[in-house]
Amino acid sequence: MKVAVLGAGAIGAYVGAALHRAGVEVHLIARGPHLQKIRESGVRVVSPRGDFEARPNATDDPVEVGPVDHIFLGLKANRYADAGPMIKPLLHDETTIIAAQNGIPWWYFHGIDTKFRDRRIDSVDPGGSVSAALPVERAIGCVVYAATEIASPGVIKHLEGTRFSIGEPNGEISTRCTEFSQAMIAGGLKCPVEPDLRKDIWLKLMGNIAFNPISALTRATMKGICQHLDTREVVVRMMRETLDVAARLGSYPEISIERRMAGAERTGDHKTSTLQDLEKGKPMELDVILKAVVELADLTGAEAPTLRVVSALADLLNEQVTTAIS
Repeated sequence: MKVAVLGAGAIGAYVGAALHRAGVEVHLIARGPHLQKIRESGVRVVSPRGDFEARPNATDDPVEVGPVDHIFLGLKANRYADAGPMIKPLLHDETTIIAAQNGIPWWYFHGIDTKFRDRRIDSVDPGGSVSAALPVERAIGCVVYAATEIASPGVIKHLEGTRFSIGEPNGEISTRCTEFSQAMIAGGLKCPVEPDLRKDIWLKLMGNIAFNPISALTRATMKGICQHLDTREVVVRMMRETLDVAARLGSYPEISIERRMAGAERTGDHKTSTLQDLEKGKPMELDVILKAVVELADLTGAEAPTLRVVSALADLLNEQVTTAIS
């Protein structure tokens, strides 16, 4: 098996190192000091489950890699539309694209029997730009339950979780999913092939949709948001409205709001990825996390008043960040 990791940041390099440990031919596509260090001394993973090192191939040029069996996409979703030139050299007829993204994926309505079948969600696939770069027939969904960070160039700190749930948009337990799952498991990760990955998408989204934008708007950590009573109530309302939209689309995550809140509070003074991006002056990945659900609320007739207010505020903040960058 030959795998390219496009966007070998904290999650991508962690997955690449694990796959390399399993004997897979892995090519990390990265840039900057992180790439240079990996070229020099490989990837070092520091983990409570045990430290390890891997020496996968590393480059900034996909042409050097050539066609692969699987592309593990570690880019933020707001970079997908521009990924076409990087993806193209990695493709053969059966190459899959395994997108480890937060929020609603561009393939959400692909392959399912619904009145919305093959409908494009403009918030995540504006003008079809993402589908053009990442053809939906190649897509395998991936929901990440691992937390990692780049401690220093070439060094990945694994904080918690090893689960990477994957699944076909049409729910099939396919050969291509099974072979990738087996390789991930051989590398020490959990990688169940789910017949209904959309449940996992909504389960994770319950937290992301509230904590990510609120953390950016308030600069508060997960613990701080949970322990401020009025803000905690805003989070509960956002989760409740998110579950309403999910149910209107036929998806019912098997977890209570109380349990989801308790899990978030246990993370302590953790800054969400959205807040970290804001502090670094980077555009925030909120279209797929929040704006897409508001679009789905419009589509299904859900009111979602709290989601709409927070989305408007977060979108204005994101515009200011983007303007400052440009």
